[in-house]
Amino acid sequence: MQQVVRNVKIIGTGSYVPEKIITNKYLESIVDTNAEWIQNILGIKERRIAAENQATSDLACKAGVKAIENAKLKVDEIDLIIVATSTPDRLCPSTACIVQDKLKAYDAVAFDIAAVCSGFFYGMSVASQYISSGVYSNILVIGADVFSKITDWTRRDCVFFGDGAGAAVLSHANENEGFLAFRLYSDGRGKHSFTVPAGGSENPASTKTVNEKLHYFQMNGREVYKTAIDVLPKAINKVLDDTGLTVDDIDYMIPHQPGIGILKKTAEILGLPFEKVLTNMDKYANTSAGTIPILLDEANRAGKLKKDNIILFAAVGAGWTWGASIIKWS
Repeated sequence: MQQVVRNVKIIGTGSYVPEKIITNKYLESIVDTNAEWIQNILGIKERRIAAENQATSDLACKAGVKAIENAKLKVDEIDLIIVATSTPDRLCPSTACIVQDKLKAYDAVAFDIAAVCSGFFYGMSVASQYISSGVYSNILVIGADVFSKITDWTRRDCVFFGDGAGAAVLSHANENEGFLAFRLYSDGRGKHSFTVPAGGSENPASTKTVNEKLHYFQMNGREVYKTAIDVLPKAINKVLDDTGLTVDDIDYMIPHQPGIGILKKTAEILGLPFEKVLTNMDKYANTSAGTIPILLDEANRAGKLKKDNIILFAAVGAGWTWGASIIKWS
């Protein structure tokens, strides 16, 4: 089914990454990996790691404050807060409610979205429905993750992730600007390819689950790569068809940051020049739900995004979850 959303735009962006930096060279000294391989194959040079006393809500709050300020709004003008995360502060309440309290945005509704690396993208889609239907006017969407807290630093796959948060404020737009189309997809058959096995109702926390390290993420990297280069180009071509645009009309692609190889292969399949694909994984690695909004904020604040630019968003995450959207920047 075609899903077209109109008259919704992004009016403010913000981001925050922790101060602590862990380089590939350091990881090479503590685990069986190679710094040069990480950079050449994954495109990662370093990543930011949250302090022991920093939770996901702390990063999310800092990014949210910046986005609200960038939108030239006051906190009490935010109607809804959506936090996309797969590393919530607690199983309950929602991290969004904790962020609401830290922001003192007590007039806002708040809830979480769990779609891992696709989370922020899913959040923008949900926010767009509320705004286009007239229910809410200003919605703060935050993508934030602290994967360092669920990473086994004795395993080679500890190289993939970093911590960070990004945010955007969505609001009403004129007819000739804003989001043009969304396509969202899910396939639960991929649930074992990236997962945290314990800590939920299926496998509650116990001495056994802790000893077996089942509270850390587990990933089948080969399956992630194979799935991503299959589903991302298909989703992108769908939103191009929905809008009547071609790949030549795209000014920039702002994707989640799963690894440089996936992005290069996706661009190759689409016929999109790679210089149009924005990346920052060299500095931050994969910050999961934080990837797209951090990259968006950096591009926005650098003045890279111009009025009427056609911007493509795309992401794939555990579940599987994936999708694409197109916005006409204003």
